[in-house]
Amino acid sequence: MTTRKTIDVGRDSGSGRFITVKQAEARPTTTTVERIPKPGRGDTQGEPSRRK
Repeated sequence: MTTRKTIDVGRDSGSGRFITVKQAEARPTTTTVERIPKPGRGDTQGEPSRRK
């Protein structure tokens, strides 16, 4: 089993601030869930685009 090179984070679309993924999934019209590379991991080519 391989470990993921990214982590999921939520972001408020209006302010740009990070929020929890749970909060982002609860408000899909004003937020997005993004994948951010872990420190030292700039290559995320094989990762899926977003968590479901």
